[in-house]
Amino acid sequence: MWERTLQDLIRGLRANKKDEPKFIAQAIDEIRREVRSKDMDLKAAAVLKLTYLDMMGYNMAWASFHVVEVMSSAKFHLKSVGYLAAVQSFSTDTDVLMLTTNLLKKDLSSNPSDVAVSLNGLAHIASPDLARDLSYDLVSMLNHSRSHIRKRAVLALYNVFVRYPDALQHSFPRLREKLEDSDPGVVAATVNVLCELALRNPTDYLPLAPQLFHILTTSANNWMLIKIIKLFGALTPHEPRLVKKLQPPMTRLISTTPAISLLYECVRTCIIGDMLQGPQGDSLARTCVTKLAAFLEDSDQNLKYIALLALVKIVPSHPHLVAEYQATILSSVDDPDISIRMRALELVSEMVTPANLQSIVQQLLFHLINPTTSQPSASHSLSLLSSSVSPSSSSASPSSPLTSPAYRHLLTHRILSLTSRDGYANIVDFEWYFAVLIDLAYVSPVPGSALRDALLDVVVRVRAVRGFAVKLCTRLLGDDAFVTNATSRDSLLNEAGDVAGSAEVLWAAAWICGEYCRELLDPLKFLSYLLQPSSAALPPEIISVYIQAAFKVFGHWSAELAGRWNEDHLAEVKQAVDMVVGSLQSFVGNENIEVQERAANTLQLFAFLRADLATFKPPPPTQPPPPPEFDAGFANGFSDPPAAAEAESSSASLSLEPRFPKSLFLIRPLCAAYELNPVAREAQASVPVPDGLDLDAWIVPPPREDALETATTGGATNGAAVKKKKGKGKGKERAEKGAGKVKGGRGEREKENAGAGALVDVQPEETPDEKAARERRRAERLERLKDDPYYLIDDRPQSAPPQQATMRDEDVESIPVVKLDGLDAPFLPRPLRTHSSASLPRMPQQRAVVDTGGEMPDGAQKAPQPHALPPPLSLSSTPDRAQLRNARSTPLRPFHQYDDEEGVSTPEPIRVVRAKKKGTGTGKKRKPKELLVDDLVP
Repeated sequence: MWERTLQDLIRGLRANKKDEPKFIAQAIDEIRREVRSKDMDLKAAAVLKLTYLDMMGYNMAWASFHVVEVMSSAKFHLKSVGYLAAVQSFSTDTDVLMLTTNLLKKDLSSNPSDVAVSLNGLAHIASPDLARDLSYDLVSMLNHSRSHIRKRAVLALYNVFVRYPDALQHSFPRLREKLEDSDPGVVAATVNVLCELALRNPTDYLPLAPQLFHILTTSANNWMLIKIIKLFGALTPHEPRLVKKLQPPMTRLISTTPAISLLYECVRTCIIGDMLQGPQGDSLARTCVTKLAAFLEDSDQNLKYIALLALVKIVPSHPHLVAEYQATILSSVDDPDISIRMRALELVSEMVTPANLQSIVQQLLFHLINPTTSQPSASHSLSLLSSSVSPSSSSASPSSPLTSPAYRHLLTHRILSLTSRDGYANIVDFEWYFAVLIDLAYVSPVPGSALRDALLDVVVRVRAVRGFAVKLCTRLLGDDAFVTNATSRDSLLNEAGDVAGSAEVLWAAAWICGEYCRELLDPLKFLSYLLQPSSAALPPEIISVYIQAAFKVFGHWSAELAGRWNEDHLAEVKQAVDMVVGSLQSFVGNENIEVQERAANTLQLFAFLRADLATFKPPPPTQPPPPPEFDAGFANGFSDPPAAAEAESSSASLSLEPRFPKSLFLIRPLCAAYELNPVAREAQASVPVPDGLDLDAWIVPPPREDALETATTGGATNGAAVKKKKGKGKGKERAEKGAGKVKGGRGEREKENAGAGALVDVQPEETPDEKAARERRRAERLERLKDDPYYLIDDRPQSAPPQQATMRDEDVESIPVVKLDGLDAPFLPRPLRTHSSASLPRMPQQRAVVDTGGEMPDGAQKAPQPHALPPPLSLSSTPDRAQLRNARSTPLRPFHQYDDEEGVSTPEPIRVVRAKKKGTGTGKKRKPKELLVDDLVP
């Protein structure tokens, strides 16, 4: 009978691509019949075809027993087919693995061919039971006469150690001997196994350092050197003395090896092994940076990538060395490969210093500017405001690449993060930084909230930049193109895919100008920017800030105008009020409730202001008082002194009347009473508790009905006790006397309740008429409030007792009205200050003060910080060098010190006497041994 071979099966699959499942089903049926045959050759061929189908995804677990049968064949070519099928299909959960223990023992003691194929199979199918039973057999294979058997045994031991770790204890000495084997292949296999084991627990392999160092300095096998260097990278964090020993050979390898893989592994090990410290470490670091910089100029993209990865790890410890190649690194940001650009951007972010921050940010901004865009830049606006040219206002590079939106988004976030790092520690010129943020508002695809927060944070924390920020924000709000783009949607994309505007930036600009309106040069012009008709198309949250900013600006301008008031200003104020009222009328009907409320409240205040301006009349000029010798009282004689006093009082009232409308000071006290400062993170936790405040006391006492129930229960108990005492002679008389006292007067009852500590004010019982009147008032109140949408009526059935319901439904008329005394005096306006263009704040030459800590409350107490314990050292991974040093130097947490009380001394240690057991003895008395409890403590 003709049977199909594996080649026939492959040809059939290629010929039946349209009906492959049907063909495979027929083939599996044939294989099922073939594996039951007693012919071992036919069975092996069936297992081989089934192995091929298993590679295609068809399960062959049902044939695991037949695989074991083929593994037991005496013919090598059939045995190899069985081991191949076992490696392909067996797992640690395969139930027939227990049948292979004796088979593997037999093959390991057979001819070299069978030993080799069995070692290959065992390295893949070893289970915990097989590893336990065959570990000693594998150790014996380490002394085999053939080198390829020893190499296979070493590699098979690794999987045995993983499945059965206890085998490492009796196998490690023999495995260590293989580091000095005469065959380089065996040594390389041993180094591979030790390298993988050391990554799990490096401290156990520190005794191997001398042998590994000898191999490092004598071997010429690059792949074995890579493994040894990796192994030393795992050992050096646990043994600092290895660093000095390894620095010379590592420097020699980096300087002389032509192998790129070995060079990169040497650089990586020097970084993670803390070998770049000290005098020798500085020279080694310079050698590493020089080699990596050469990779950046290579045409191979892989070399560029690994060089950027290594430089990112070197720059924290040696930024000055990496900064020497800043131009080469920045050129990698222009690379067309997105992965190289991402790594270059990460490296650029790490190498920022105060000296190179502006040049780096300028280069990054060039990648965000589209040469074809027609949007104006804030750099151009800055050049119009100042004659000095800032770094951000220079012309953009014409060769800026048009990058992807995802990369541009990441680039913008990088600019924001590297400029604000460590509380703006790298920024020297904050005017330049604020101009950069405005530039990002025009060209950045980042969501507006990030830019909004950055703008607000720098203005609030740095006082010196507020004047310049107000000027740029005013120009931004007056940019019709920017506002038009923001009114369409929050992030409008133009045809080139760039973000042309962001409403969140308008939010920040309006808030800044409103909060620091004293820096405005032309407040009325700024009001026209905020209240123009196109503002109605902005999002509601932006309109709300616009209304609030206009409110603040007008209040500051009107109060400042009152300080230099003359008759010509009255018409100017009326015109400004009419303009504001007319613009706010369109916001009253806005669909957003926040906009409605702010617009309505502002209109009411301006209506009062308009009415006051309409009725204002300038006071007549007052005459100076006459000299004392011509006093009016003496001129009229002594006949009518009250008339003289009345004339004097009227003259004084006219002199105190202001020359300007009083309503000009109506608005500024509402929004300028206190200065807005940044708040520290720990401010809330540091607020001191005032004297006399008990945070554990009841703010509202417990419900009265519960107290009544307690009092009633207690009274019943007392009554029962009194009744119980009536059964005896004198006790009966005492009970009657006590009852007579209780029945006495109301004062006696109040004293008794006070003595019992009750919280209940016992009131006289209601008469039926009073109860009916109270219920009628309650029903009328509920009827009146049932249609009120702001009043919730409890329609649930009342399950409380009648007395408790009476107390719960108490009439609202019985609630007392508390009179509030001791309120603060109304706000008095601050002295006016004139504002002119000559008094504009200018950026000082020295570094601006950044309020990074924030404001703390008066009398703040430092919040308790949790005790910082060193992180535990994990043996499964290589710890950081600094982490290990901190763990060694961190002192133990001290115990709490308790003060000894007067008259209390430390007791003597307790003595424990071992009693002799009863029973047989030698007859000699031994002195019992005395032990101290302190001695029992380990």
